[in-house]
Amino acid sequence: MTSTGTSTGIRLHAPAPGWSISADVVVVGSGVAGLTAALRCEAAGLTTVVVTKARLDDGSTRWAQGGIAAALGEGDTPEQHLDDTLVAGAGLCDQEAVRLLVTEGPGAVRRLISTGAHFDTDDEGGIQLTREGGHHRRRIAHAGGDATGAEISRALVDAVRARGLRTIENALVLDLLTDAAGRTAGVTLHVMGEGQHDGVGAVHAPAVVLATGGMGQVFSATTNPPVSTGDGVALALRAGAEVSDLEFVQFHPTVLFLGADAEGQQPLVSEAVRGEGAHLVDAGGVRFMVGQHELAELAPRDIVAKGITRRMQEQDAEHMFLDARHFGADMWEHRFPTILAACRAHGIDPVTEPVPIAPAAHYASGGVRTDSLGRTTVPGLYACGEVACTGVHGANRLASNSLLEGLVYAERIAADIARERADDGLHARVPEPVPHSEKPAHPLLAPETRFAVQRIMTEGAGVLRSAASLTQAADRLERLHAEARGALEENGKTAEPGVDTWEATNLLCVARVLVAAARLREETRGCHWREDRPERDDDGWRRHIVVRLNPDRTPAVHTTDTADFPPTRPEAPAPRRPQEQ
Repeated sequence: MTSTGTSTGIRLHAPAPGWSISADVVVVGSGVAGLTAALRCEAAGLTTVVVTKARLDDGSTRWAQGGIAAALGEGDTPEQHLDDTLVAGAGLCDQEAVRLLVTEGPGAVRRLISTGAHFDTDDEGGIQLTREGGHHRRRIAHAGGDATGAEISRALVDAVRARGLRTIENALVLDLLTDAAGRTAGVTLHVMGEGQHDGVGAVHAPAVVLATGGMGQVFSATTNPPVSTGDGVALALRAGAEVSDLEFVQFHPTVLFLGADAEGQQPLVSEAVRGEGAHLVDAGGVRFMVGQHELAELAPRDIVAKGITRRMQEQDAEHMFLDARHFGADMWEHRFPTILAACRAHGIDPVTEPVPIAPAAHYASGGVRTDSLGRTTVPGLYACGEVACTGVHGANRLASNSLLEGLVYAERIAADIARERADDGLHARVPEPVPHSEKPAHPLLAPETRFAVQRIMTEGAGVLRSAASLTQAADRLERLHAEARGALEENGKTAEPGVDTWEATNLLCVARVLVAAARLREETRGCHWREDRPERDDDGWRRHIVVRLNPDRTPAVHTTDTADFPPTRPEAPAPRRPQEQ
């Protein structure tokens, strides 16, 4: 089943654009995926505009501690990396998508280095590699000890500024613009604060690349920054695109426990700490992961998160501990300075005491469905990075594959956009967006709805799920939706347009779709853990759940026939590998 890309007609209620600019490509997001796509498009001679919700370096990439996985070490091969990825993905990876990732990955990392990123090196000057959960070899390149994301972000931002790419910061993208034929024609956006533009405007472009990151803020506690409110997935759904695998939300096993009532972004304790030999223990000092998996603390994240949660249930405890006192002060200060500082800022010294940890929402393995060229089911709309579902991650992302996926698929997207532009030649399409009414056809949610959604999702669709908990979550989310819709229908009232109401509306949209998929998948697989369906069911569920949005905003759900995705377009050109530099 392949979508025609027909728009739902749903738009966020907003003023008409008061200004507009034009480009060949607009890239939404400034993490590793977005900036790589933008730099590659610019290098191909395409007029490129980067739109980002905060500052250029404020996305999720900056917070990535562990590193970037690639078969760079002696004796390692892409085939071994592929095998580890497929195991972690629990039978739902698209094998061809993974093969593209692991074979093109080493070259993509080298091109990142040539862009200016500096990774930690050994005494001989080679890239220093570490190991993380699910990997059978040391293949994680890192920078600044535990500040890999910050270094990658720095290098890419510096390159963007050096090349003079046009950027619009502090801008929340609202909706996709389309022409009369249903093809992409740009985006509307709202610029917050001072700058060349202010208020609602538009960027007209025949190609839009979504690289908006994740949706961790749909839960009460997350490692994601405050800007991660699912804006890209919600925009794509409203535009008629398909999303897939949203039920597979990875909860990072080791997030610094700040109290049962802590909300918002929580400090991450990188998996690399366990990769270097830290142990998971309970209050009695017992290593409870030993015997649960051959890799113990270095098992795939879903297994470790489940192991921690089970132990917490057994002992009626709010958290477990990560014990790395044996590292000593010197190793903590040089290998994990960021984590050490974060722990000490909260009154915990990992040099002398175990660190309290608990799972928290971390990464969306699913997202906007794409093909091997990053193309969605809406013509002209692309997606890469955490917002996308390429088929690489399956039911559970392998540690440190996310930065690599952003790199590899961003390069593939830029190559495809450049090819299409070259094929168009002098007849390149100038998009003429179809205008939309300013009258609200669908309600905005009050800002406080954000916290209601987060509580509902944490209670009903968190690490532990069941038919009862998911049904209750669906009913509570539906009531929020119905109340807002009723107020609009009865008296024409809706919440005032603004960043808080747009974000709350996006969160409710992605929450309803996530819960719909989680209710349908009646099995336990990867990071989707159903207490009432504890076994993996390959006969019934080795397939993907795909969702589109109906015009009344209800989810339309179907499943694929196999673990491979059907094409997003009737005829896709043969994938082209980016050229080595």
